[in-house]
Amino acid sequence: MDKLIARINELSRKHKSVGLNEEELAERAQLRQQYLQIFKKNFRQQLDSIEWTDEKPTLRH
Repeated sequence: MDKLIARINELSRKHKSVGLNEEELAERAQLRQQYLQIFKKNFRQQLDSIEWTDEKPTLRH
């Protein structure tokens, strides 16, 4: 994931400074899509690990 983000950031900096060619634009789009898929998967795993209860919290003194 770190390498993916690093490459996306590298392409973003290049886009702002000198622009990207067609190949780089396609790579950036693919990397962004890949990032979003990983992010959604990880987020879903976090949500699935949450345990819901109907218990009312108790105050402890």
